[in-house]
Amino acid sequence: MTDRTARVRELNLYRQYFELVAAGTKTIEVRVKYPHLADLAAGDTIRFRIKDTDETCDVEVLRVTEYPDFEALLDGEGPSNVNPTATRDQQLANIRTIYGPEKEALGALAIAIRKQGT
Repeated sequence: MTDRTARVRELNLYRQYFELVAAGTKTIEVRVKYPHLADLAAGDTIRFRIKDTDETCDVEVLRVTEYPDFEALLDGEGPSNVNPTATRDQQLANIRTIYGPEKEALGALAIAIRKQGT
């Protein structure tokens, strides 16, 4: 077993999703498997920030699960955990608006989160 120190990562989040995280109702964050997220692991902290503001919300990473694409991720995690205010089809369309096909081809990460202090 290797020793590793939990890290704090700062990631930008759109206001609508930030508010769901801050309320504790969004428990799965969706990201593309970019190289800078490859070592994200349970125990790390993500500090979500609304871009160009000082608004932040810290969450604990509970687990990170890799999926081949966004459809598999939504089916595996349950759409209501990703965004309880939108249908599966709406979420898939929204995610694909944010990340184009070339990004989705890198793989999808489901990051299980819990708002710190809850």
